[in-house]
Amino acid sequence: MSSPSSNDLVRRPFEGLPNEQDLVAMRQLIPAATMAVKTTEEYGSLDVELATILPMAWPAVRRTDGSVTVGIQAGYPGNDLSRGIGQAIRLAAALEPGSPITTVTLDDDAPRLQDVLDLSGDFEIQVQETFEFWLDPSAERTGEIEQAISQANDSIMQTRPVEGLPHAYWVDAGPKEHVRWVLDADEEKVIDAVTRLHARRESAICEGAKYVGSFRAEGLSIPVWDLPKGAGAEAAEAEAEAFRARFEEALASTEPLTTLERRARGGIVARQVTLR
Repeated sequence: MSSPSSNDLVRRPFEGLPNEQDLVAMRQLIPAATMAVKTTEEYGSLDVELATILPMAWPAVRRTDGSVTVGIQAGYPGNDLSRGIGQAIRLAAALEPGSPITTVTLDDDAPRLQDVLDLSGDFEIQVQETFEFWLDPSAERTGEIEQAISQANDSIMQTRPVEGLPHAYWVDAGPKEHVRWVLDADEEKVIDAVTRLHARRESAICEGAKYVGSFRAEGLSIPVWDLPKGAGAEAAEAEAEAFRARFEEALASTEPLTTLERRARGGIVARQVTLR
C-alpha cells in the first residue's frame, strides 16, 4: 500500500496497522484504554503506549524511563490522523524524560504510524477502568494528583469488550446501554447484512436489544444496538456466537436483496452517520 502524501485527506488513517478496529474504538468509543507497541529500529526501538487520552489532552509525553505515551484522542493537525500521531511520537522521543508534548506541528516529512511502529507486535488493547495509566511510575502521588485522577475517573462511562464479538464494546451510557461493533468489512456489504437480518426480524444482538443505526468513523462501519437498562454486557455475550454466525452469513450473501429487504434498506441507510 503506497503512503499518502502529507496533504492527502486520509479517511481510513489506521489502515495497514494490526488491530485497526480496536484503534478506531480507542479513538472514537472507549474512554480509557491502552495498547503497548514499539517503534522500528529507525525510530529508536522505543517502547510506546498508545492511550485513549492523556491529562490536559496532551498529544504525548516522554516518561522518565524513556518510553513514550501518546493520546490518540488528542487534536491533531492536517488531514491524516496517522501522520499526526506519528509526528507526536517522533517529537516526544526527542524530549527530555518527564516532558509532555502540548501541541503537534507537522513537518513535510512527518512520519505516519505505519512508518514509525514495528508492525510485528501484538497491538493488543487493554480496556482500563481508571486513568491510573496517566501516572509515571516514578511520580510522587500527591494529594493534588490523587484528586485529579479521581475526578477524571468519575467521567468514565463503564465500557468493556463483548466476548464472542471481536472489536465490539458494551457501554453503560447512563439512561441507556449500547453495544457498538467496529467492522472492517465493506460499508455497503455491512448495510446489506443488517438489512437482510432486519427484514427477517433477526437484527437484535440479543433479547430486548434494538438495532438503532451505524457510525462511520475513521473509515470503518460501527453498527450500534440499544440494550435494555440493566442488561449488562452479559446479555449480549449470551447470544454473541449465534448473532455473529447470523451476521457473517448475511455479510457473505451475494443474493440480490428481495423487495422487502430493499424497502428495509432505505431505513437502515437513513440511520447512518459519520464521525470525523
